[in-house]
Amino acid sequence: MSTDRSAGVRLGRGLIWIAVVFGAVVAIVPFLWMLGGSFRPEADLFANPARIWPETWTLHGYQEIWRELPFLRLVANTFIFAGVTTILCLLFDSMAAYALSRLRFRGQNLAFWLVIATLMVPVQITLVPVFMTLFDLGWLDTYQGLIIPRATSAFGIFMLRQFFQSIPRELDEAARIDGAGHLRIYARIILPLAKPALATLAVLHFMNLWNDLLWPLVMTSSMEMRTLPAGLTLFGGQHVTDHAVLLAGATISLLPLAVAFFLAQKYFVRGVATTGLK
Repeated sequence: MSTDRSAGVRLGRGLIWIAVVFGAVVAIVPFLWMLGGSFRPEADLFANPARIWPETWTLHGYQEIWRELPFLRLVANTFIFAGVTTILCLLFDSMAAYALSRLRFRGQNLAFWLVIATLMVPVQITLVPVFMTLFDLGWLDTYQGLIIPRATSAFGIFMLRQFFQSIPRELDEAARIDGAGHLRIYARIILPLAKPALATLAVLHFMNLWNDLLWPLVMTSSMEMRTLPAGLTLFGGQHVTDHAVLLAGATISLLPLAVAFFLAQKYFVRGVATTGLK
């Protein structure tokens, strides 16, 4: 019986490792192909598209992207859009989550479920009303038009609210005995203890906003206000044969995401492991 059990355990572990290796290959191979394609000349790319690494190495894609696109402006716009929006999301999401988890008021549960309900609404449904509102305000093709409508997130409120619920309320009571109000409890107790969840949410928000295509594409009309995904998409539509430039731009655009995840990796893993335990 013990032999059969150990054989079953080994078989299960083997299947798990096969699944892990398969998932890793599926995730890594497209990235390697993109990286290799960014160094391949057009003739080499079309001669054998399935090959990952080029036979002839060239920096043509990385050189031309600076000549054919306002690349620094696109990168700056993306940093402003993703960075400022992420900071605002962390601020507003954490404040809303604090109210929903630590305060007691009539309609608290209803307010929380209304926030959850917005997660079920596709962004495409609200795109036209938001566009018309920004048009009336004169905010189209501006930074405030890009940032302010995205300055909070139902997912972020839900995630932080679940984390705040796991923080002992005895800390709040001790702070109130010392004369602290809600603002001081929020800033001095809740936020420092919530660093793992905040770092996790910051990485998720920044990654989502950095790669966002539809929102900047609809809300901007000039290349001076485009973000990197929108600029590369429009460039690809105009220069469909210069794939090396597109692949070089996509490769460069991944670097800030890799740096952000590397800097917040410790908190990110801890936040994923502990958020929502309660």
